[in-house]
Amino acid sequence: MTARRPVRVGLIGFGTVGTGVVKILTENADLLERRLGGKIVLAGIADKDLSRDRGVKVDRSLMTDDARALIGRPDVDAIVELVGGHEPAKTFLLEAIAKGKHVATANKALLAASGPEIFAAASKAGVEVGFEASVAGGIPIIQVVKESLVANRIGAIYGIINGTSNYILSRMSHEGSTFEAALAEAQRLGYAEADPALDVGGGDSAHKLAILSAIAFGTPVDLSAVPTEGIAHVTPLDIEFAREFGYAIKLLAIAKQEGETFEARVHPTMVPETTLLAQVGDVFNAVYVVGDRVGPTLYYGRGAGSEPTGSAVVADLAAIARNIWTGSAGRVPVMGFTDEGRRPLRMKGMDEIVSHFYLRFTVRDEPSVLAAIAGRLGENRISIESVIQKGRAAGGSVPVVIMTHAAVERDVRTALAEIDRLSVVSAPTVLIRVEGGS
Repeated sequence: MTARRPVRVGLIGFGTVGTGVVKILTENADLLERRLGGKIVLAGIADKDLSRDRGVKVDRSLMTDDARALIGRPDVDAIVELVGGHEPAKTFLLEAIAKGKHVATANKALLAASGPEIFAAASKAGVEVGFEASVAGGIPIIQVVKESLVANRIGAIYGIINGTSNYILSRMSHEGSTFEAALAEAQRLGYAEADPALDVGGGDSAHKLAILSAIAFGTPVDLSAVPTEGIAHVTPLDIEFAREFGYAIKLLAIAKQEGETFEARVHPTMVPETTLLAQVGDVFNAVYVVGDRVGPTLYYGRGAGSEPTGSAVVADLAAIARNIWTGSAGRVPVMGFTDEGRRPLRMKGMDEIVSHFYLRFTVRDEPSVLAAIAGRLGENRISIESVIQKGRAAGGSVPVVIMTHAAVERDVRTALAEIDRLSVVSAPTVLIRVEGGS
């Protein structure tokens, strides 16, 4: 075989993931060369902090605080952007693309908001955009949906794709912790940021779901239109009731396609305890994908961290290197469909969603309360599957929990508005959607 010239890579952002990328490129260099038939060489690293010890040996001559100078170097074939956020990350990527350089990124927030602009620029320039690391860390879910399941119409995706929220819900489920206590523990262990809003509020999962949905269904996805609900309102009481019904509570990112419509939503969800998704604990991620030919498939692993995410970045670099060597850039459409093959589908509003529902009412312990609630539900076409009522409070408040059959969210919301106005109801009703119900 003719010797292949080394592919030279510039890295912008030497933080947690950047450190993982450098470790893999240096420590697994021989393995990569044996698999690829050529070398991937780290040509430069740009970061604001050039003094901090990252725990990995780096030739100091590779370091610079000038990212744009690194982008402009003619000897650099590909740029890896690991700065995060919108700016200057977007500018770095677009400048690199304009200079004819292939790019790779783990920046899900940027791609969810500005992906179409970046991908269009890359297509015009004839360069690759690798973004495997943007969703589910070390799980190769982007490649699976774009390539491995190419023969399938994707009907549904269910993802546990935020490790922080999954850790918190796992602690609440296994130890009876409150949300606040579990969050504090996650922060102590470094699993949650000082400001955890993006994780526990569902925003991080929504970013990733927008990317996955666009690839799976071949349609543009407006991130701002993705209904997103976090886990802060989930209580140990709800987890206890869920267990009695045979369910676990997970923060799920859900996408489904039906005809010319699709839905994409993020919220706490009850899933049957017997399912594999219910067993995914701690900071692990899992993505369950249903294809019309392959059926249900499940992908499990670490969704974050230095080396798992770095592994995904290096996989993108390996694909870029192979395409450079074979002159086949653009072989796989960046979003899984050709530009001509993509078409806009209508995203359903949340009020159109059909689901089973867990409803926890806080009511005064009086006769006929359950009949009043059931009456309002029935008037709005909501059928009751099962009921749990615990405790007696002699005039005080008690929880009444109802699991419904499949119902339209619009009808459920209308019924709850009526029920919460009843004099016997002493607190707003808690609603958690259920997937996998009978």
